[in-house]
Amino acid sequence: MMDINDIQKLLPHRYPFLLVDRVTEFEPDKKLVGFKNVTFNEQFFNGHFPGQPVMPGVLILEALAQSCALLAYKSSGLDPKENLVYLMSIDGAKFRKPVVPGDRLVLTAEVLRHKGPIWKHRGVATVDGHVVAEAEFLATVAKAPEAKP
Repeated sequence: MMDINDIQKLLPHRYPFLLVDRVTEFEPDKKLVGFKNVTFNEQFFNGHFPGQPVMPGVLILEALAQSCALLAYKSSGLDPKENLVYLMSIDGAKFRKPVVPGDRLVLTAEVLRHKGPIWKHRGVATVDGHVVAEAEFLATVAKAPEAKP
């Protein structure tokens, strides 16, 4: 559905902060499913934690937030050169299981509400069908700095 090149056309993030590798499912204004392949080569594993590598929870939330932004961009046809999706809040974040090298982190974003520039999403991250993290995300669409007059 969307490979890394398509994702980079929408999201401003780049390595090492681009945390969505592929989108496999998309329903406009409803749902987006993608994934992040977690490898031992990730920079954060050097310090989190030596001898017991665990993906930081904040990066799992970031991967979910990026999936939510992709859902907003694709649903509304926003031009990423003119508009950016900014995260406003994260509510009810829960971490259920550790994510380790070799895991495929499946990222599901669902629209809860959308009114004007404000989007509320629910994000759920799973590995092998087991929920590893979940949260609700509030975001807003704003003009990109270079697009302002």
